[in-house]
Amino acid sequence: MKRRVLLKSFTVLAILPLIAACSRGQAIASTSRTVIPLIKPHEAWRKFLSPEAYKVLFEEDTERPSTSALNYEYRDGVFICAACYLPLFESAYKYESGTGWPSFTQPIAGHLETKRDFKMIIPRTEYHCARCGGHQGHLFNDGPPPRRERWCNNGVALRFVPDWKPLPALRS
Repeated sequence: MKRRVLLKSFTVLAILPLIAACSRGQAIASTSRTVIPLIKPHEAWRKFLSPEAYKVLFEEDTERPSTSALNYEYRDGVFICAACYLPLFESAYKYESGTGWPSFTQPIAGHLETKRDFKMIIPRTEYHCARCGGHQGHLFNDGPPPRRERWCNNGVALRFVPDWKPLPALRS
């Protein structure tokens, strides 16, 4: 009898962190799995990126507001992840939010994953690149209609590619 109780206790202890993470909303959510994750050691990213970009992307830091040149980028094109170059936002969905960070009304479907963030005590929705896992920014519900979404991004976590056009869908 004592052995059975002990084994059940170990089972509960083993799954407790998983239950706690799900109840806090820590599990990463994605609308679709169209992107194959890129697994790369953090040391490799550190060598490839500027110190500021590495801190934002892989240590979840935040750049100072109004410091990114991408705040003033309004040409046609696409904003890509600064680490793995996955296209994240089309320029048609960029707008001036007045926050000091590049903001968008919607991402490219399936290219970002979200999770709950409790670093500022108040829960927020944090989002990451679906390919490399790099931290991009936070999603807020105070954007313009009709979606009312503000994807507030760190400029150092993005690069801009002008005149980018998606490839046409293949037909079978």
